[in-house]
Amino acid sequence: MNKQAIIEAQQNLIPVSRQAAAEGIVLLENKQAILPLKADEVVALFGRCQIDTYRSGTGSGGAVNVPYAVNALEGLRANPDIKLNETLVSVYEEWIGENPFDDGGGGWAAEPWFQQEMPLTDTLVEQAAKESQKALVFIGRTAGEDQDNADKAGSYQLTDIEMDMVAKVCHHFDKVVVIFNTTNIMDMAWLNTLENSQSIKAVLYSWAAGMEGGHALADVLSGKQSPSGRLTDTIAHKLADYPSAANFGRKDYNTYVEDIYVGYRYFETFHPEAVQYAFGSGLSYTEFKRELVSYKEVGSGSDGTLQFDIKVTNTGNKYSSKEVVQLYMEAPQGRLGQPSRALVGFAKTSVLKPGATEQVRISVALATLASYDDSGATGHRSCYVLEQGCYQFYLGASVRQAEKVNAAYELDKLMLVEQLSEALAPIRPFQRLKPGVQNEHGLYTKSHEPVPQRTISLSQRMQANMPETHKITGDQGIKLQDVQQGKATLAAFVAQMTPEQLATIVRGEGMCSAKVTPGTAAAFGGVSDSLFQLGIPVAAAADGPSGIRMDSGHEASQVAIGTLLACTWNKELNEQLFNLVGQELRANQIDTLLGPGINIHRHPLNGRNFEYFSEDPLMTGVMAAAQTRGLKQAGVAATIKHFAANDQETARVDADSVMSERALREIHIKPFEMAVKQGGASSIMTAYNPVNGHWTASNYDLNTTILRGEWGFTGIVMTDWWAKMNDPVSAGKEDRTFTSFMVRAQNDLYMVVENDGAESNPMHDDTMQALEVGSLSIGELQRSAMNICRFIINAPVMDRPLVPYDPIKVFEAHKSPASTEVMPIDKPLNCNIKSNATYTLEVDVDGVYQCSAMMRYARNSQAQSSCSLSFNGTFSMSLPVNGTDGKSVTVEGLQVRLEKGFYQLDINFVKPGSEIQQITFTKASN
Repeated sequence: MNKQAIIEAQQNLIPVSRQAAAEGIVLLENKQAILPLKADEVVALFGRCQIDTYRSGTGSGGAVNVPYAVNALEGLRANPDIKLNETLVSVYEEWIGENPFDDGGGGWAAEPWFQQEMPLTDTLVEQAAKESQKALVFIGRTAGEDQDNADKAGSYQLTDIEMDMVAKVCHHFDKVVVIFNTTNIMDMAWLNTLENSQSIKAVLYSWAAGMEGGHALADVLSGKQSPSGRLTDTIAHKLADYPSAANFGRKDYNTYVEDIYVGYRYFETFHPEAVQYAFGSGLSYTEFKRELVSYKEVGSGSDGTLQFDIKVTNTGNKYSSKEVVQLYMEAPQGRLGQPSRALVGFAKTSVLKPGATEQVRISVALATLASYDDSGATGHRSCYVLEQGCYQFYLGASVRQAEKVNAAYELDKLMLVEQLSEALAPIRPFQRLKPGVQNEHGLYTKSHEPVPQRTISLSQRMQANMPETHKITGDQGIKLQDVQQGKATLAAFVAQMTPEQLATIVRGEGMCSAKVTPGTAAAFGGVSDSLFQLGIPVAAAADGPSGIRMDSGHEASQVAIGTLLACTWNKELNEQLFNLVGQELRANQIDTLLGPGINIHRHPLNGRNFEYFSEDPLMTGVMAAAQTRGLKQAGVAATIKHFAANDQETARVDADSVMSERALREIHIKPFEMAVKQGGASSIMTAYNPVNGHWTASNYDLNTTILRGEWGFTGIVMTDWWAKMNDPVSAGKEDRTFTSFMVRAQNDLYMVVENDGAESNPMHDDTMQALEVGSLSIGELQRSAMNICRFIINAPVMDRPLVPYDPIKVFEAHKSPASTEVMPIDKPLNCNIKSNATYTLEVDVDGVYQCSAMMRYARNSQAQSSCSLSFNGTFSMSLPVNGTDGKSVTVEGLQVRLEKGFYQLDINFVKPGSEIQQITFTKASN
């Protein structure tokens, strides 16, 4: 780890992170131009999230140890153009001091989705109103891994105390701004029913904006920067109005009855009156005019491109701002059925001063407008087609405000765009939504049709595409660097590996492997001595996507959540931001970030929506490709996840996502396709869940037929951590040990086995057993080994010195103890602790000592906890543990070399939840 490079990378990230956080703020209401705040106005702040400001969600997607975080209050105070009612602030500060932030004990998925709010009295609010001209009311929510949101108070709905807070503020103030410091959209119907709701003049989402969120919010509220964020989801009046509402949250399977009609595609086609705030909505402090100045078709046939040149003018007279240009299409219904609107392109201007004009170009590849025929209704089954008719385009400030422009593409006959083959069709019958009859208002009745079922033989498909088996040659002296330098082929290199080495290389180790950057998610590649001797280095993967998770306690930058970054509608800014994130990764000697997360916002209650971008596949794909390119430019890799349809946290390892092939291709894996083809993605993480009966980690059509066969992907595919697999042909029972099924499907790498366990196979996976009985071939293992080595060849680890892993760290003693209570190193340390602690140890005999701990964690095996141990202020090791259902287990630490003297042992529960009952240091024999 290069400390100076880390510091420089973190400093470089600050201004860009702040800019992105500001650009993702979405202003939904601004009546009477109440915003921006005026310098001579005193502003009253209500809601504890002014201080306890959420900067991310929970779980792996938000677990970054940050060097600092600017809350809303700090950001507002630091802005010279904002004057606060400090008397009211002091009341909140005192109350929060007595009612501290509740992290649920800090355990995995334990933090509540909301914090108890300070009850308000009319006297307090009335006094604040006498001293202040405007009120800002903060509503806060978090969300995260392993737990969905709920349609109840404290989650999607306001609590009674929050509602009372808003009501009292609206009663005493006539200029109120509501700020949603949330990780997801939430119920907003109360804005129309609350007594004195007319007092609410402005509403905005500031989201969870990372370390710089407070400054970014102040930039927008003060007018230093005009808001330019736009919604990437539809906010409906009622949760029940979402098209997936009836088929979300089951623990066995969910049928995707809505098919391609997700989010605004459903609402604009069938049910527009259900929408409170439309997809693409958002205001600036000024007004804009958009004008289509030219439209032309470039090229011919399915290789053609449609070019739209749009002039954007800031028609205001006071504020400068950026503007988002949104282009939508209405396709002919044809035989397949289509949504009334679909986003086909967008662009963002630079900052335009009043009266200034900028021309932007949106280029739309004709092939991207095609639809997938999974039924043969057009006569072209398993093909992307453009049906006959008029493709009309619309331009505007949101999907609802987009107006028809003089641009249409006419087809007098069907155009065949791409011939594919049936892949991953469902085996469970169900009916899917389709537009019926169009009424006089242009809306469609709902009809349904049976979803086409699987017709192909997976067994025959796999047999016909078996990889070549290379004769095992034994060590021929070929090193991985020879392949990188073109002196040997990758096939010749891998042919040197024994079956045991091949079985080892498809296992990653973690979490918190000592072979890579401390506290990271996984080590993979040369994880055994014999693999290392072939010149394969050990690569590192770190959790993301909003920053580097290091459960060692090491600090890293944290940028805004994925939803906010998508709400910028600025792909260039996202690319720049993740180039800088990539530089911090590289400085920390990490080869791939486990992100971005690019699942679709199918339903507002998904606990991990904050990691993802949008309900729209194009928006999601554009942002995924941009962030992937940014990381790639820094020399590191994105690991795009979760492939595919990991759309809920409830029963996330079991619930089958049952959908049509068309919905899969056009909605749920389209962003992955874009990240591969446009972003150059070289690493993909499969999901926990099955899709159409086959767990994604062993899903042949997903990982081989589509990903590699159709998209040309040549990178690495890894499982999610401790995933399950089932038979890629017959489906059936699933288990973590079925790695042979994983390899057969060409999911290359199992994440993870315990540290130092890749060679010994402590999980007792079935790879070697499958080789022996012939259900797995050497060629299939060699194929995955080549995919892994190909990735490593292009990773930063190949540029680092190839240094053997030394598991023994050396620490210097203090000559005198730091406290009067001294424990001898050779006696068990009975801790029974769940929080940070410090002990003084005395070593009488120089030597190497093996650390081990007795730990327990009263959660299931998906939950994660980690402690770091330091000697005399220097990090020594992590003790990671998964949930043990409350049973005591032994966690093996590392060996340390200690000289005679005294040591201060600091135990830091970086990721709390577990309990350390006992720690022992056993002297190794000479």
